[in-house]
Amino acid sequence: MHGLMMDVPLLITDLIRFADRNHGDTEIVSKTVEGGIHRYTFREAHARARRLAKVLQGLGVKMADRVGTLAWNGYRHYELYYAISGIGAVINTLNPRLFPEQITYISNHAENTVLFFDLSFMPLVEKLAPQLKTVKHYVLMTDRAHMPVSTTIPNLLCYEDLMAKQDDRFEWPTFDERTAAALCYTSGTTGNPKGVLYGHRSTVLHAYGGALPDALNLSARDAVLPVVPMFHANAWSLPYACTLVGAKMVFPGPHLDGKSVYELIEQEKVTLSAGVPTVWLMLLQHLAASKVKFSTLKRTVIGGAACPLAMIRTFQEDYNVQVFHAWGMTEMSPLGTVGSLKAKQAALGKEARFAVQAKQGRGIFGVEMKIVDEEGKELPWDGKRFGNLLVKGPWIASGYLKGEGGNPLIDGWFPTGDVATIDPDGYMQITDRSKDVIKSGGEWISSIDLENIAVGHPAVAEAAVIGVHHPKWDERPIVVVVKKAGQELTREEMLKFYEGKTAKWSMPEDVVFVTELPHTATGKLSKLTLRQQLKDYKLP
Repeated sequence: MHGLMMDVPLLITDLIRFADRNHGDTEIVSKTVEGGIHRYTFREAHARARRLAKVLQGLGVKMADRVGTLAWNGYRHYELYYAISGIGAVINTLNPRLFPEQITYISNHAENTVLFFDLSFMPLVEKLAPQLKTVKHYVLMTDRAHMPVSTTIPNLLCYEDLMAKQDDRFEWPTFDERTAAALCYTSGTTGNPKGVLYGHRSTVLHAYGGALPDALNLSARDAVLPVVPMFHANAWSLPYACTLVGAKMVFPGPHLDGKSVYELIEQEKVTLSAGVPTVWLMLLQHLAASKVKFSTLKRTVIGGAACPLAMIRTFQEDYNVQVFHAWGMTEMSPLGTVGSLKAKQAALGKEARFAVQAKQGRGIFGVEMKIVDEEGKELPWDGKRFGNLLVKGPWIASGYLKGEGGNPLIDGWFPTGDVATIDPDGYMQITDRSKDVIKSGGEWISSIDLENIAVGHPAVAEAAVIGVHHPKWDERPIVVVVKKAGQELTREEMLKFYEGKTAKWSMPEDVVFVTELPHTATGKLSKLTLRQQLKDYKLP
């Protein structure tokens, strides 16, 4: 016997229709590539998205066709999020920070029929165009005044010219909620990147989950600055979740330096921002150098890589900004856990609260987690034993586009590649990537724990810990350190800083000082590259 409820499909366009009707005068603010600030409302954005849907159809885009974007966080990219998916096509957000060969591979593998791109990426697209086998139309996301005088890109179209030829009389089609909506490729640290294909149902459910009070805690009272790029796994759902609740959105465009981000936060009275630790490091450096504070920012979500405890302390103690640690993956749409406190954790002393906040957080409803040993046996949530982390849920990938890599699931669970513990209250903590675990004398050492201790030193800007060969213990950890500008720090001082903060057997064996650490295109620390750079290193 079924319930007597309407069978209404969950579609992405329902989000923007709702925002138009209920939050029509709420602003969307963009710092543009061309310069200056663009402002309009949800109502105007929805009207332009409908016009854009007609533009796409005029370019021959049909159901299931893939449409590529090479763009920063801005209002035109936002329109594409809704218009492409809204007609049943698939938006393929391309990461411009990848190598050109990787972008070419992704576009060809996705079989993009149209490529939309920002002015910033003109030189890149000119270089790529001869290798893009399936792209029939190139659209520059600008107005006529900023179109180039000449270009090698064939039949280059102007976004605003196309928009001007259409009106907004368009009804969004209705189709199966499981229809593909967006496509984002993994960073491809090993082998070619693989395509993760999100659906309408999964995206709407993910937006619901992300907006929950114990997740990103979004409401119509918020002004949200998504620093996390829209080419990174749905910008952590913010373009959808903010639309769902009617929150003001503030897009930074390409202007991601500390000064620009701070000025935008203050100018637009931002209450919540989200991004990776590398961006926040630049922001904190600007705050310290300029001796300024926030007037409206209350919360920040930090994910994409482990957030150092020192950064959490600085935000909360120096600037009164609550930090929420978050974790997820491209294959998880990407939100999995958020580090919001329960009542009993909130009642703890300061240091105990910080220890909880340093963990990756609790699962959002819609994400199930478990940890297993090397034989696949499930381990208890005791906060001590750690194992391979597996997840499942309605917005978690069941496979990759075109079956690349075969079936990734293990008994219906997705293996994250992370090693983690989960405590009795459900707080999960990543201790390492499964391939990054340091095994010394039969004991596992968490590189993340050691990195967090290192960046707690006042002279350390950034740190990474890797394992190196040892004749007796198999592997021993070393810490690779980037010093803050103008700061002095010796090997002995760094090693002494670890005393009393970790077990003696897990203390780093040596310290290597470098001017910078390698990062992937998504801003994560690249341990693979670091190991290659230090392949000739020998323990003292």
